[in-house]
Amino acid sequence: MWHPNCELVLRIKPEEDSGAQFSLGLKFGALLNEVPELLKAADEAGLKVIGVSFHVGSAGANTQAYRGAILLAKTVFEMASHLGMPKMKILNIGGGFTAGSKFDEASLNIKEAIKSYFGNEDDLVVISEPGTYFAQTTFTLATKVIGKRVRGELREYWIDDGIYGTLSTVNYDYFIVICSTLRFGSKPDDVTCKDTKTFPSTVFGPTCDSTDTVLKEYSLPELEINDWLVFSNMGAYTSSLGTNFNGFSSSAKNVYIACSS
Repeated sequence: MWHPNCELVLRIKPEEDSGAQFSLGLKFGALLNEVPELLKAADEAGLKVIGVSFHVGSAGANTQAYRGAILLAKTVFEMASHLGMPKMKILNIGGGFTAGSKFDEASLNIKEAIKSYFGNEDDLVVISEPGTYFAQTTFTLATKVIGKRVRGELREYWIDDGIYGTLSTVNYDYFIVICSTLRFGSKPDDVTCKDTKTFPSTVFGPTCDSTDTVLKEYSLPELEINDWLVFSNMGAYTSSLGTNFNGFSSSAKNVYIACSS
């Protein structure tokens, strides 16, 4: 079913490899040589194509890829004009943005590319999808130590969450683990463990699967059962990717909202 007065945005596949961990171009997006036929088909069907969209991929993308994709979009705008179609006005630059310096770098490249290739398009509407950027830093995950094993200098811990729950993204190279400790169980007088000897540590999730490993060779102070490991920047692609594997419900978590003015 479709609406007879709907307007379309043509999704294209960026030509250069962005190096992103999740390349959405494998599944979506027209190649440049496919665009004229698609535009003609839409025009013959009486459908109005009002813009172009693309996505360079999520997580770890080379921010220079936005420049090439924006140039490609401009080429499609010009193709539509040469075919006598109505002027396009929407440029959707997709998502994949993460918080921090990468976002600043991407913003500069995007701004410069739009100025270079669309500088004369006063009525251009630019859309982006910065979901990860907004969500990433909004949540912190606190996990409790539920098991411990000592083998020489190596410390091994089990926590009550893992890769089948909220921590599925820790196995990807792009994910920067920010982990701190709270020793409420063993050292309530020094919960943050400052100036404490650390040990190479492995942290496992709660399931029976040995691949459910959250950290390897990670320096941690001596912890005991009922101490806590705290992970920052856990607002994006965490609980939404959780499962109920092994009977551990990823939705059975207490959520606390902290607000400030």
